[in-house]
Amino acid sequence: MVLYHAIAKIEHPNLKKIGLRGGKLARQLEEYPYRLFPRTIRARFLKRLNRFLVSCELSGGILHAFLPNPGRLHELLLPGAKLHLIREESPRTRKNPFTVVAVERNGRPIMLHTHRTNDVARFLLQRGKIPGLGKVEIVRSEVQIGKNRFDFLLRDGNEEIILEVKSCTLFGEKVAMFPDAVTERGRRHLLELASLSDEGRKTAVLFVVQWPFATTFMPDYHTDLEFSRAFLEVRERVQLLPVSVQWEEDLSLSPNVSLLDIPWAYVEQEAQDRGSYILVLHLSAKQKLPIGKLGTLTFPKGFYLYVGSAMGSLTARLQRHMRKEKKDHWHIDSLRAVSESCYALPIRSSERLECELAEALGKVAHWRVPGFGSTDCSCETHLFGMDRDPLQSKNFHRLLQYFRMDRFLRKSLSSS
Repeated sequence: MVLYHAIAKIEHPNLKKIGLRGGKLARQLEEYPYRLFPRTIRARFLKRLNRFLVSCELSGGILHAFLPNPGRLHELLLPGAKLHLIREESPRTRKNPFTVVAVERNGRPIMLHTHRTNDVARFLLQRGKIPGLGKVEIVRSEVQIGKNRFDFLLRDGNEEIILEVKSCTLFGEKVAMFPDAVTERGRRHLLELASLSDEGRKTAVLFVVQWPFATTFMPDYHTDLEFSRAFLEVRERVQLLPVSVQWEEDLSLSPNVSLLDIPWAYVEQEAQDRGSYILVLHLSAKQKLPIGKLGTLTFPKGFYLYVGSAMGSLTARLQRHMRKEKKDHWHIDSLRAVSESCYALPIRSSERLECELAEALGKVAHWRVPGFGSTDCSCETHLFGMDRDPLQSKNFHRLLQYFRMDRFLRKSLSSS
């Protein structure tokens, strides 16, 4: 698809008065608005059918659309979310012509089309909008170096820079994290760039955060601990540049670009294999189960959320919970044995948060199982029930984002 670059030819009546004489402001008027997608179609998200296909509603009918984003996107693709689609002129190898390019959060578009992130990066680089890469020249894209391919080769004076670009769509109120799913490829890119740096090459990674209100960036150590460890390992050898961008209602790119802070000491402290977790289990039918000293309990069909913690070897604890067949040790083992599915959500932290998590879950859950999993604390329970999948609940995602991301802001304010 050819990029659509709208040029605003506007005569500003006060150019001479403010002394710009057709200078910086005039150049901005010529460059913006910048649109990757000149015309989009609004639709309502219904369901994600697989990794790259969604079902949505348009004008009372249901259609399928290609989703060019392998991330989990649970907190964005909620039922009823507003999507921006484009109709491809000639989809060569696809059964349907529609592509999802953005989703709205709080009325603001979030660009999802990862294949086009490099186009955004190119536009910003060419206009000197990336802090730390303000005067670079793009030599070429899709650069092959040995067995590895990187997004851009840049030149800054006589020095070349190898640049990799990542799109970040995971954020809370003011904290953004990457990735939202395990990425072995992303970890490998960091280590390969660090190796090139050791050979005397200058390297960088640009994280394009699709949320203008973000002020802080961290690797998502909750989801991908190995990527986060690599992120910490390479920080002295690879230039790590998280920047936030702003998409307007018409899906045009704002000139506002901000470099985000990385709280290195906090990341080092928290990116460890310890912390708390939420298990999401599903029962498709009512079950009666013996639960230790609690006796035989009745569990209605629905989704269950269990809170636990492991302040050492959290990964091993979660792997144990995933197995159905094992010797019962905790209350949750009996429920896990009969559940159709089990999904683990780690919340890595240097603090034990399970009781605080249980209190928060009690406010969004539909029912609770008294005494379950809370024999060693003062909580009423550590097991809660919901009628529908919590991963489709906006309130649940707000809770999860607070404990995984925005809690950092509370801690930083309390320590200042």
